[in-house]
Amino acid sequence: MATAAAASASEAEAEPKAGPKAEGEEDEAKAARTRRKVLSRAVAAATYKTIGPEWDQQEEGVSESDGDEEYAMASSAESSPGEYEWEYDEEEEKNQLEIERLEEQLSINVYDYNCHVDLIRLLRLEGELTKVRMARQKMSEIFPLTEELWLEWLHDEISMALDGLDREHVYDLFEKAVKDYICPNIWLEYGQYSVGGIGQKGGLEKVRSVFERALSSVGLHMTKGLAIWEAYREFESAIVEAARPIAGFLSPFDREQTFDSQLEKVHSLFRRQLAIPLYDMEATFAEYEEWSEDPIPESVIQNYNKALQQLEKYKPYEEALLQAEAPRLAEYQAYIDFEMKIGDPARIQLIFERALVENCLVPDLWIRYMTFEKALSAGFIQATDYVEIWQAYLDYLRRRVDFKQDSSKELEELRSAFARALEYLKQEVEERFNESGDPSCLIMQNWARIEARLCNNMQKARELWDSIMTKGNAKYANMWLEYYNLERAHGDTQHCRKALHRAVQCTSDYPEHVCEVLLTMERTEGTLEDWDIAVQKTETRLARVNEQRIKAAEKEAALAQQEEEKAEQRKRARAEKKALKKKKKTRGAEKNTVDEDDEKEWGDEEEEQPSKRRRLENSVPPTGEAERGPDADPGLVGVELPSKPKERAAAPRRDVPKVLHDSSKDGITVFVSNLPYSLEEPATVLRPLFEACGDVVEIRPIFSNRGDFRGYCYVEFKEEAAAQRALELDRKSVEGRPMFVSPCVDKSKNPDFKVFRYSTALEKHKLFISGLPFSCTREELEEICKAHGTVKDIRLVTNRAGKPKGLAYVEYENESQASQAVLKMDGMTVKENIIKVAISNPPQRKVPEKPEARKAPGGPLVPRQIYGARGKGRTQLSLLPRALQRPGAPAAQAENGPAPPPAGATPAATEAPKMSNADFAKLLLRK
Repeated sequence: MATAAAASASEAEAEPKAGPKAEGEEDEAKAARTRRKVLSRAVAAATYKTIGPEWDQQEEGVSESDGDEEYAMASSAESSPGEYEWEYDEEEEKNQLEIERLEEQLSINVYDYNCHVDLIRLLRLEGELTKVRMARQKMSEIFPLTEELWLEWLHDEISMALDGLDREHVYDLFEKAVKDYICPNIWLEYGQYSVGGIGQKGGLEKVRSVFERALSSVGLHMTKGLAIWEAYREFESAIVEAARPIAGFLSPFDREQTFDSQLEKVHSLFRRQLAIPLYDMEATFAEYEEWSEDPIPESVIQNYNKALQQLEKYKPYEEALLQAEAPRLAEYQAYIDFEMKIGDPARIQLIFERALVENCLVPDLWIRYMTFEKALSAGFIQATDYVEIWQAYLDYLRRRVDFKQDSSKELEELRSAFARALEYLKQEVEERFNESGDPSCLIMQNWARIEARLCNNMQKARELWDSIMTKGNAKYANMWLEYYNLERAHGDTQHCRKALHRAVQCTSDYPEHVCEVLLTMERTEGTLEDWDIAVQKTETRLARVNEQRIKAAEKEAALAQQEEEKAEQRKRARAEKKALKKKKKTRGAEKNTVDEDDEKEWGDEEEEQPSKRRRLENSVPPTGEAERGPDADPGLVGVELPSKPKERAAAPRRDVPKVLHDSSKDGITVFVSNLPYSLEEPATVLRPLFEACGDVVEIRPIFSNRGDFRGYCYVEFKEEAAAQRALELDRKSVEGRPMFVSPCVDKSKNPDFKVFRYSTALEKHKLFISGLPFSCTREELEEICKAHGTVKDIRLVTNRAGKPKGLAYVEYENESQASQAVLKMDGMTVKENIIKVAISNPPQRKVPEKPEARKAPGGPLVPRQIYGARGKGRTQLSLLPRALQRPGAPAAQAENGPAPPPAGATPAATEAPKMSNADFAKLLLRK
């Protein structure tokens, strides 16, 4: 039914603010008068042909062709395409190039919804009638079309219809349209168009059939169903008016058969309409009283009063829809729950259809509705959504099967559905998303369980598991153990043993586990021969696995060694460059100049190693507390310093008091970082900001030994609640730079403490936008995004200096709005920048390995094992000069302890010659 771009159809569901006729100003009244006129004249023409020439032609005054033409004018007066005349050939050429580009793009990706829409628009603009018809046909084969697209197509075809064959073609088109959506406007157009054909054979029955189907489909629509009822009654009333002039020429019997029976049809329509809750029921009842010559029966009045009472129950839900903005998922969900409690199937189906027009990308809604075949064409944006739909549908079919019977129609239908699901995921989903959406083969696993447990068909279950393993799952221990448990419960010991033997050979993630399960089974059930075979296979497999792990660890260690050597080379190159620079400055200079230059160089070195400077400057006594802050805050990346290095070096040193921190006050203290280094009086600038959160006891900025502000400070409050409120100032701009505010926690005592980090999980209600111009403001982006739903929050991503990075996160009220915004905004041009929009799904951050995970025996070496207890550090350098280093071959390892040295090898042969301190000095000073 609805598609990925069917969100645009939400406008079709926009309800009038106060009933169907609240906004029916002059245009609507004029359209109603035109419909009545067309109906009356068309019915008069049909009556003339049916009854004969007794009826005066002047009274008739219309022909069949005139009725068709006048209907076409009436039905397409507001939406006829018009004619476009271009003043310049350049515009036409530009359109043709764009058409060719769109056609080429569709040949690559036929599922590009917006590309289909743009192509149809351009072809229609250029007057390419044949091509636009083909484009619409291709699009309708892939996507259900929205109400606007269908009405535009229908009006074009109606205006071109010339004869009966063309009319049949339009009828077929209407039939396709009403299958895509339960749409009152399309049904109304269908009924009115069919009136133009009542002069043809079976035309009268055709009109009544269309209107009756329309009432069954949308007659219960509380706000839009009224138009269908009125159109049907106007049609039947027009037939009554056309029959009045000839009633006097007929016999009493014929008059009863023609005139009185027709009156009863109108009575019946009034009574049926008044029995269901619809807006503006009071006006309909008053119209019936005025129209009817006889008093209204008591039963009709009772049904009318009952419908009025029902209307009062439905009004809160309808008014909630009127007041909310599309897609109104929460309002529809509440409405659906209300209808489900009442239990009227027709009304339940109608409210589901109304909800899905605007929320076509919400899998849960489709699953509740269970209109499975339509759900497959909904255009979901993830492959897993299709898997969920199939699983829900298969669960539904499974519950219908009586497994006590050996074979039944429902069971065959279930098996057929499983086969269709696998074929669909392979042919459709994998082709579109380049992934199956079901990597663990959950659908095949469920099928195998049903065959084994409910159908006692282990042969089929084994065939399914063979297919599962051939799809890349044979390397996972949990898949083999799942199969083993199924065999254990419903198979036999021989197949269990066979499965475990295959698992030992194929499993690569946890081979020890499957080996243990195999040995346990043979210990309790197997013979001595089975036990020996199992022990031999498991030992051989584990030895091979350990060998592979050792090779992988050696390779990783070699790579780490290469990285360390490269880092050493870079460090040596920097040192040589610095020494050369210092030597040049020293030549021909006075001693005082030399001293000054030396001081500058030390200042430069401090710049390159800010972490050391932080540990040295403004430090506290050994017994005191060290400075603390969040991991992301202390770095000096992207920091603008207050003055040039020479000026800082030349500046006189000032005595700055040491800042001591009392860890007992962590609860009432916050750590503020990433402040501008140019702040001369940080406490004066920050105090007004934090006093808004509560009483501030003290603001302690951190300065270097030279008196330069280091960009962070402590803020102590009187109350803990004030400190908690201060955390809300995180990322607040201070002189054009985002300020980081975090809890004051000693990480050495609280290693598991986590500061705030944005979510890295999939968030279907949030968008990630890239490619934004740096000048784009939050207000400008909000203005763009709010056209597609309710925007709850917008976050423009900046660097530490507060400069925009052209990225943003936009949070919508629900998943449906976010999905629609992706389709509408992806590829949009913003200030000459083409932006990219996707559902927020950041890559997972690498989590440091916990110490206990490193203790696995026989596992690959981890950094602690490679580099020792202190880990890999810059100070862990080999004291042996590189010129004397000799690469040694890795020592072989026996099964239990180190391997003996090879024959003929002596310890002296592998050791480097001993050197004196003088030898080391010569090597280090050699140029």
